[in-house]
Amino acid sequence: MSTENGTNGIPDTQAGPRPEPLRFYGTSWVNHDDGYAARRVGLAVGSLAVAAAACFVLRVAYQGLQIADIGSFVSLLMIVMFAICSALAFRHTWSGFTSRPDPDRQASMRGLLAIGFVGSLLAYFFRTFTEAPGEKLHRAEYDRAREEYEKRTTRRSGNPMKKRRRK
Repeated sequence: MSTENGTNGIPDTQAGPRPEPLRFYGTSWVNHDDGYAARRVGLAVGSLAVAAAACFVLRVAYQGLQIADIGSFVSLLMIVMFAICSALAFRHTWSGFTSRPDPDRQASMRGLLAIGFVGSLLAYFFRTFTEAPGEKLHRAEYDRAREEYEKRTTRRSGNPMKKRRRK
């Protein structure tokens, strides 16, 4: 059952595949409308601000370890752990913008991504300079679905009774 817009009996939605909404953008990425540019700028600034605040919190945690005088080895181990986890989280997040991640791998890396959250925030920040994060992947999937839909709908047009028989 199609919903009508109430003015002239025209359905509200288009026929065929619908674009998948992106987090924070909805479906504005399709036509770059509804404040798309402002959202990109706002999210870039926001992700950088949250990453800076997270680094400040990590610095306070590091200072707490120094005050506790637990030793230089544990302090070095903490720095190396956050650096490696942030680098891995950056890479994982960055590659997730161009291809669908494997759900099993995503589940197994959940802890690592939580520790390296600064890397994920920075990947999001840098990606907003070129596109909405994940837009390229979603656009390719949406265009492919639209093309397949167009092929299916145009293939069966016309009255089959008027078709000429082959001899």
